[in-house]
Amino acid sequence: MTVIDSSPVRAPLPTALQDPCAAADGHPLPEGRDHYTISEVAQVTGLTAHTLRWYERIGLMPHVDRSHTGQRRFRNRDLDWLAFVGKLRLTGMPVADMVRYAELVREGEHTFEARQELLEATRRDVRARIAELQDTLAVLDYKIDLYADARRTPERY
Repeated sequence: MTVIDSSPVRAPLPTALQDPCAAADGHPLPEGRDHYTISEVAQVTGLTAHTLRWYERIGLMPHVDRSHTGQRRFRNRDLDWLAFVGKLRLTGMPVADMVRYAELVREGEHTFEARQELLEATRRDVRARIAELQDTLAVLDYKIDLYADARRTPERY
């Protein structure tokens, strides 16, 4: 009989979750003892239990193990995946593209080229948005400087 430690995890967000390329030794629990409930994952990731269930339902999450009672049991690899999905969300990637990427991952190594193309398209979009934001920032800087100058010499304006 295997006994699973079900004590709650109350750890801050580990470094490995902030950077999905970081070493996995920053997880709250070590490999082999990494069984997290949905509420523990919600606490660690900042996502709601509803969002985690939705991710699983739409195919964005890989298969999540279940306990003998049917309770979801997340692993460190799931935390790493959620950190990556969080980065994809920040890029503005549509959910449909994230789901497609997850499907490609599940299909295996023969999909590397398709995954790379999807990520490259997202990178192009991010770079375009950064350029737009830099232009917007330049306009804001101009206006801020204009108002700062006006306050220094109010009679000119």
